[in-house]
Amino acid sequence: MKQKLARRGVAVALALVLGVSFGAAAAQTPKKGGTLVYASVSGPGTLDPYMASSVVELEVINNIFEGLVTLDNVNATKPMLASKATASADFKTYSFELRKGVKFHNGQEMTSADVKASFERYKRISPNAKNLDAVDHFDTPDPYSFVIVLKEPNVVLLDVIKSPIYPLMILPASQKDKPARDIEVIGTGPYKLGEWVKDSHLVITRFDDYTADTSSPGRDGYAGRKTVYLDAVRYRFMPEITTRIAALQNGEAQLISSVPPDLSAKITERKDLAIREVFPTLGSYIIVNSQKGLTANVLIRQAIAAAINVDEIIEGAGGLNKRNPWMSFPGTPYFLGDTAPTPWYDIKNPAKAKELLKQAGYKGEKIIIETNSNYQWMRDTMLIVAEQLKAAGMTVDVQVTDWTTNASHMQQGTGDWNLSTTAFGPDHILGPQQWRPMLYTFPHITGNDIIDKAYAEFFQGQTLEARRASWLTIQKEVLGGGYLVKIADTGRLSGYSKSLQGQNDYAGILQLWDLWLN
Repeated sequence: MKQKLARRGVAVALALVLGVSFGAAAAQTPKKGGTLVYASVSGPGTLDPYMASSVVELEVINNIFEGLVTLDNVNATKPMLASKATASADFKTYSFELRKGVKFHNGQEMTSADVKASFERYKRISPNAKNLDAVDHFDTPDPYSFVIVLKEPNVVLLDVIKSPIYPLMILPASQKDKPARDIEVIGTGPYKLGEWVKDSHLVITRFDDYTADTSSPGRDGYAGRKTVYLDAVRYRFMPEITTRIAALQNGEAQLISSVPPDLSAKITERKDLAIREVFPTLGSYIIVNSQKGLTANVLIRQAIAAAINVDEIIEGAGGLNKRNPWMSFPGTPYFLGDTAPTPWYDIKNPAKAKELLKQAGYKGEKIIIETNSNYQWMRDTMLIVAEQLKAAGMTVDVQVTDWTTNASHMQQGTGDWNLSTTAFGPDHILGPQQWRPMLYTFPHITGNDIIDKAYAEFFQGQTLEARRASWLTIQKEVLGGGYLVKIADTGRLSGYSKSLQGQNDYAGILQLWDLWLN
């Protein structure tokens, strides 16, 4: 299949999604103090890590909270709050030795009681809780030991609990019974929550009693020794890209998100400012609400997929894109390449769409598309999709809201919509286990025995080959059944002032440790 690199207005979206990545660190002496101002497209809807998949939430959460294990700079598992993590030979028991002396932001020492309470709350409320269905019980042999005992083998459990999306961060045991989205924001991370004024700004401040991982010489992905030089970081919510660029140009901000390629010259024309391009970071998709009216019918979903012309979307919405029919990126273990056909991708066949609509008994009922005013590429994508569906004989109503509402509707299944769009990552790196909560959450897949069975087999697959076979089955059902329509793999552009130092090349969600301002 011909691969095509095009331009598209890159925005960092959900579930999924990566944050800001930077150039190599300058060889200068770090300077302590100062407040970094970061201009982003929107504020978070929640700071409850167990409910968070939107980058505007995760880019705050991953600086405030920490988990037992995390990703290193090559995305392998590395301990964080645990000093050691081991699995039994049959992959039914996982044991963790906890670091001693780790403090929460309230001054309390973290113990295994906090870890157990966190896992129990996660199992109760998180959209990712299905990945812990095989847990039989948790043990706390002593204050610094935590054990997970499973009913059946799970060879990828550490991959599940190291994910930076719906992250299984450790909270104080006092938060165990808190409802979803209603926690006290208390973590162990290098920053703590300061002021949060919704729809305006959010401030995090350096946690001076932070307990760094001294077993590492420096930063390592999300892991390693984290050193905070900044006094604070102020997130300013600026939906309009021209406003964000102006803030960077006049010194009101030192870092801005989501710069469209056609506006990058406004930044690079200044010698004191720069653009950072990273590709790939996300995969963009059309989300089909499988529990809402017309789109509960598989024939309607397949008709929508048949009408989609990927190249038109790529060209019309602009940005950094490369065609890829799979849900995993090239170069990752679960990418299937040309090992199997992909008849679901870029069908662009209005006649086939019309035939499927006829089989479904479609009578011109309205298909509701929801998008948002914050991300230009999302809005442009869905306007193009609307025209493609109309050309296939569908009646379409496009509704525009704000990103926080749009994201909440997709994640919770609320609102009155059939189609929306977003971009997912870094699930393409971590593998199918991280896709599972996205599939049950965004297109709201329920009662699909094929997917449920394939995931059960995936978690028990003793070889990569067996797990890849399960992942193929899942993708055939998800993409072939029109639950998701893949558009492309995408990149992103961010803008920054060269006064911001200590930046690195790890393409993870925004990490604010080891940075300083000159």
